[in-house]
This record gives sequence, structure tokens and C-alpha cells, in this order.
Amino acid sequence: MNAPLNVTLRQLRVFIEVSRLRSFSRAGDEIGLTQSAVSRCVRELEGEIGLKLIDRTTREVQLTDVGVDLVGTVSRLLADLDEALREVRDLGQQRRGRVIVAASPTVACRLMPRVIASCLRQHPLITLSLRDDVQSDVVRKVKSGEVDFGVVIGPFAADELECQPVMTDSFCLVARRDHPLAQERAAPWAALAGQRLVMLDYASGSRPIIDAVMQEHGVDAHVVQELGHSATVFGLVEAGVGVSVLPWLALPLPAESSLVALPLEPRAERTVELVRRRDRSLSPAAESVWALIAGLPARAEELE
Repeated sequence: MNAPLNVTLRQLRVFIEVSRLRSFSRAGDEIGLTQSAVSRCVRELEGEIGLKLIDRTTREVQLTDVGVDLVGTVSRLLADLDEALREVRDLGQQRRGRVIVAASPTVACRLMPRVIASCLRQHPLITLSLRDDVQSDVVRKVKSGEVDFGVVIGPFAADELECQPVMTDSFCLVARRDHPLAQERAAPWAALAGQRLVMLDYASGSRPIIDAVMQEHGVDAHVVQELGHSATVFGLVEAGVGVSVLPWLALPLPAESSLVALPLEPRAERTVELVRRRDRSLSPAAESVWALIAGLPARAEELE
């Protein structure tokens, strides 16, 4: 069996340019190489093939008969290769394919619908699928590769994940309109002391942050219910079970409800962050969706 030839694309492209321009120096100028580098490429190609391809004198460059035959064949092969590469590039630029994104519940509910709508308008060839999961499951799915990337509550850090903050979100007090605290324009964190609190449970990325802020302000929390979904929190608060602390992204409040939301002061923040695996590149389609989310307003309160 004959050993495979060790011929490079660079050698072939240089040979085609020399044959087209009939000049080593002009070929070098055309493709950005020195004349000596062009000569070396042609010599290496001839050495690998074992045949003379170009006769060079002080006045002119002429192809040998073998060189003439090779020019036709190589030109067709390079044209086919260039066309195939252009098709791949164009496919990527069209941003075509399926993208799967996992997001924490409040993020999935408030942010992702507008992202999906924007994706439909701007990238109609992308199929965007959403997975709404508690934060621990979002992180697990990103690490395992079940989803292209995730949107989580931060600050978040993991060695194997790359994180990019998108926006900040602060917290509000949710109470019935007839509750004493609801009569103010804003409520201090200290006012939560002694209140019956209906809270999201620890599957929420917000709960540890809320607990830390209450501790910082000396609030001895009296938590009477811990729930997985903000809709259930709204129901219990409206029923008079207690008041709640929620991120603004958990809003809007149910229509026609007797609930009000007011800022808690001083402002305490959490972040919304994009997370992806460091060792895996995103597809062009996933990069487009990532960019849509990264382009959201810098503060949750600025959302329409």
C-alpha cells in the first residue's frame, strides 16, 4: 500500500496562485507571503509528489505538463472545498437549530417569555425550549450538558461554570392592602420583626439572601409557611396568613387581588446570571439566545 502524501492546503493554494500569476513574487503579494516562502512551498509540494511542477528561469515561470494537469484537478478540489466551507459558515450565521435553556422559576416566569418572543422575531430558524427548574436542578443540568446553558440567581460561583451577570433584582414586601405596613410607600427591613412570614422555601435561590439580610437587620423571623411557588405565596398572603418577602421578579401580583408590593429599604440585591460550562462552546444558535438574555435591562425594576 502506498503511503499517503503529506500535502498541505497551503502548498496547494500557493501552487495555484503561482500558476495563475506566473510569478513567485506576485503570488506572494497576493496571499501575503514572502517570495522565499512561496518558493519553499512549491519545492515542498514537488518533493512530496516527486515530480517537477514548475520550470523557473530568470525571465519567466512555466508549468510543466504535470503541473498543467495538476492545476486543473486541484482548482476543482479547492473550489469544492471553499464552497463547502462557505455553506458551513452561512449555516452558522443563519443561527439555525434547537437551543435548550434551564431557568429558576421566577426567572422562567418573568424574563424568559420575553426572551422566547424576541427569539421568534429575530431568529425564526431557532427552536428555543425552556426548562423551569429549581436552582439546584438548573445547575445540575448545565453541568451534565442536558441544557445548553442556564439562568440562575446569584451571586453564583462554580469552578467548572462560566458566569455572566445580567441584571440586579431587589426585594419587596407583599401584604394585603388593609395591612398596617401596606399604608407606607416603603418598609424598613426591621419592620418585619414580629410579623408572620409566608416565604419561598430553600429551593429558591432567593431565600438564603433574604435570611442573611434579615439577620443583618436584627429581624427575628417568624416564618409560618414555606412554599415552592410564588403563586401559592400570594394566595396565603391574600387569605391573611401573613406577609411575604419576594424578589421583584416574582411579580406582577395577581390581577384583581387585594395585595400590594412595596420596596424594602435599604435596598438589598440579588443578581440574575447566565451560566455555561467552561469546557464546551455554545452553538451559534445558543450564542444568539445567550446574547438576547444578556441584553435585558440592568435592573429588574426597569422591566415593562
